[in-house]
Amino acid sequence: MDLASLTAVEARDLIRKGSFNGPTSGMALGYVQANLVILPKHLADDFYEFCQKNPAPMPVLDRCEPGDFIPRTVAPTADLRTDLPRYRVYRKGVCTEEPTDLRAIWADDFVAFVLGCSFTTEQQLLHHGVRLRHLEQGRNVPMFKTSILCQPSHDFHGPLVVSMRPIAKDQVARAQDITSHYPLAHGAPVHIGDPAALGIWDLSHPDYGDGIELKDDEVPVFWACGVTPQAVIEQIKPDIAITHAPGHMFITDLRDDDIRDCEFMALG
Repeated sequence: MDLASLTAVEARDLIRKGSFNGPTSGMALGYVQANLVILPKHLADDFYEFCQKNPAPMPVLDRCEPGDFIPRTVAPTADLRTDLPRYRVYRKGVCTEEPTDLRAIWADDFVAFVLGCSFTTEQQLLHHGVRLRHLEQGRNVPMFKTSILCQPSHDFHGPLVVSMRPIAKDQVARAQDITSHYPLAHGAPVHIGDPAALGIWDLSHPDYGDGIELKDDEVPVFWACGVTPQAVIEQIKPDIAITHAPGHMFITDLRDDDIRDCEFMALG
């Protein structure tokens, strides 16, 4: 099966049936992929404000009403309880399980946030001839906690997480320009080159995802990452929080062109 050529509906159907539970990088190319954060209602407004203060790692594409598991702005036929390949359930900041279905633990006061993801721009990079070796190797993109702190909001605070892609030296400017047109998919890189400037000391051991070796003709390029809320959840320790498993994204009905040069989504 050619996963790259699937439509968003076909990809979600495959996931919902339990026929696919791996990372979605390279799947349904051309459709906007997204991160997921689910929190109890009493934390939702504060988290939304936190996202507004930190739009690079947490651009909001959709926000559901309490108890609603349908992302009506970005995929009105989807079900956020079943349509991601894998989730993470955090209790007091500790990941206690990674289910493939949330129906057994869904609560009426849960508020789901759908956040932009850099996987969205991978199709654009590939289309313009930028090589992405993690896709060639069938691996999850490496992600790292950094020494950069997010702008705090109420109880929400913590480190920025970045994703890293090795980019050929002669393609870095092209990759930077292409991704700059998609701020709702994390936009342009936050850093190019020396990982130590971000407090990253070993590229071979990411905090999330799979390591990938840097070649002599490549430069490490870092984008803000939607796994940032997971690092924040680990730090602030709410009673319960649910996210996507790193690299296992939600595939929306939006096309890449729908969010080109857009800085915010009109929700509802």
